[in-house]
Amino acid sequence: MLLDLVKIFMPTTLAFFLGLFFTPFAAHFFYKYKMWKKYSRNGNAIASDFRKIHNEQEELRTPRVGGIIIWFSALFTTFLFYLVSILFPSADTEKMNFLSRNQTLIPFFTLLLGSLIGLWDDFIQIYGDGRFARDDKSWRKWKAGLIAFISLLIGLWFFYKLGMTSLHIPFGGEIYLGILIIPFFMLVALATFSGGVIDGIDGLSGGVLASIFAAYSAIAFANNQVDLAAFSGVLTGAILAFLWFNIPPARFYMGETGIMGLTITLATLAFLTDSVFILPVVALPLVITSGSVILQIFSKKLRGGRRLFRLAPIHHHFEAIGWSPYKVTMRFWILSIVFAIIGIILAIISR
Repeated sequence: MLLDLVKIFMPTTLAFFLGLFFTPFAAHFFYKYKMWKKYSRNGNAIASDFRKIHNEQEELRTPRVGGIIIWFSALFTTFLFYLVSILFPSADTEKMNFLSRNQTLIPFFTLLLGSLIGLWDDFIQIYGDGRFARDDKSWRKWKAGLIAFISLLIGLWFFYKLGMTSLHIPFGGEIYLGILIIPFFMLVALATFSGGVIDGIDGLSGGVLASIFAAYSAIAFANNQVDLAAFSGVLTGAILAFLWFNIPPARFYMGETGIMGLTITLATLAFLTDSVFILPVVALPLVITSGSVILQIFSKKLRGGRRLFRLAPIHHHFEAIGWSPYKVTMRFWILSIVFAIIGIILAIISR
């Protein structure tokens, strides 16, 4: 038990301090090469409320690839412990290695692939021209297609390599899906990615995602999936390092290279821990954020253009009605911590 806890907390701590060390060099590079958006969201904004709360100059002068710090720190830490176990083989170093085929290999490559595709998207918005550089609806459809393709590959691995055919229902046994687990994973991955619109206020996404991944570390540990718990912990540590520099005013934004990799990995962790139906509880702030956008769209279509919220996503609605960004961020953090704890409890007692 004690060694298992060391296996989780040591890499988590290392990822945090590695992120702190790496960030000043990365930030210097981000600013040197002006890695911020070329076009402001104000150019596409219809609602005057958005123009009132949005600082266009800040958006066009703040790098948007800060997610590199998260996935680089997490992947480097994971690879470092693996490399040590290879170069200095012993019972202790092999025990500390948490890169395993049945638990963390898929999340490792999911994070890497999703983050690199997200980085490509960021580069389009930094250096590109035309509709895609402005992140218009057609480009968002392409991104959704990429997410669907990646999740298809992961779903195939779940079904054919890991033999995953059913999912646990809290307090209700299991539901058999068979090969339908593949499209179901695709649906969950797309839904989780849609919650990525929470990256809209300094520090908001970092605090929320840190709570979520910390919760999945605890859930994996409760399932005796120590390797997966360590990997989730490493992501938590890396996100906290990012958050250290993202407290308002942010030095950089997470960008798609952070959001895309993290959200797909989150969906993967939910399946590997067999706690998919707990995910909406643990990640409630993401659900609320994504749901507010969907409700706003339906309201406009069904109510003759009338909006349900002043702005969507909902964190911008609270800004529009007078809440300060600090108040919105802190209250979302509190909600995230509370529901992460509730999710952990439900995952444990519902077995």
